[in-house]
Amino acid sequence: MSDGLDDVVAAETVLSEVDGQAGRLVIRGYPLNQLAGRTSFEQAAHLLFDGFFDDLPGDFTAALGRARGEVFGEVAALDAGLKARSPIEAMRALTARLQDGDTLDIAFRLLAAPAVFTAAVVREQGGQAAVAPDPKLGHAADILRMLRGAPASAAEAAALDAYLVTVCDHGLNASTFAARVIASTRAGLTSAVVGGISALKGPLHGGAPGPVIDMLDGIGTPENARAWIEAALDHGDRLMGFGHRIYRVRDPRADALKTAIGRLAESSNALPGRLAFAEAVETAALTILKERKPDRALDVNVEFYTALLLEALAFPPSAFTCVFAMGRVAGWIAHAREQLAGGRLIRPQSRYVGPEPRRAA
Repeated sequence: MSDGLDDVVAAETVLSEVDGQAGRLVIRGYPLNQLAGRTSFEQAAHLLFDGFFDDLPGDFTAALGRARGEVFGEVAALDAGLKARSPIEAMRALTARLQDGDTLDIAFRLLAAPAVFTAAVVREQGGQAAVAPDPKLGHAADILRMLRGAPASAAEAAALDAYLVTVCDHGLNASTFAARVIASTRAGLTSAVVGGISALKGPLHGGAPGPVIDMLDGIGTPENARAWIEAALDHGDRLMGFGHRIYRVRDPRADALKTAIGRLAESSNALPGRLAFAEAVETAALTILKERKPDRALDVNVEFYTALLLEALAFPPSAFTCVFAMGRVAGWIAHAREQLAGGRLIRPQSRYVGPEPRRAA
């Protein structure tokens, strides 16, 4: 038995390889640094879907644009009860309304759903009307337009594209494993995606980037970094944005996102200062962690620069996990289809450690 299933191989996959010792992420044969910032989300989704669906369109842009329009009708179900919930819970509820099944049309609607529903939920919670999708735009550009009600710059759309590609797949993480388990029962892609969203919302998985902003705001200035971080560690607090279950070196996704933020900063007046501050916090944190925990491999992870990038793109921290889902949904769908191709129901064993059978008096 392995607590937490550490080092247990539960599936063979052609989708992605996570090498925690070398700090390497490969997606369908391409190292992450050859995809993030160089390909669109639509291209990354095509790469993941290839071989798992018949008759894939060569260009996903038009098909995904149509799908955004198709799922927008469900926004009408966003009532007062859902508006009072967190964005991830409201988005999950709207996604659960979509038809279940395993067809390519359903896959495209699920690919579109987190983007359309998150933008609508954020706007409605802020007292603004939801903005209908524009099927002619690329996915990242339309997400930002639906969120803000105004067109995004090319640099902003490119930055969001880089993020969505960076997080589109990452081995057999908790949400992907949940999606594969559900898919193995033949429940359908919608059920698998809703299960993935449910796992992603946990603070030990996709629910962590938001608190990074709280940490940065709490520190305030580079000069306060050491004292704030040491006080947090003295109180036993987890340092958000540092350490990872798999990576024993720097998370390659952190570097991909740091590069994306650097490119975005070239067209921004405020972002360069925020980026320099975050880099100072990163340097201080890594120094202190090395001093205090020299036997543990703790480095920056994807959450740290995710928070900085999504903040720069005007997503509220409460919706950061939803944006994570916008990218990871491509991986969930691909893994679900891969699991279906294998045809095996996932059914691990457990070891009973309870009391021995009781005898009747």
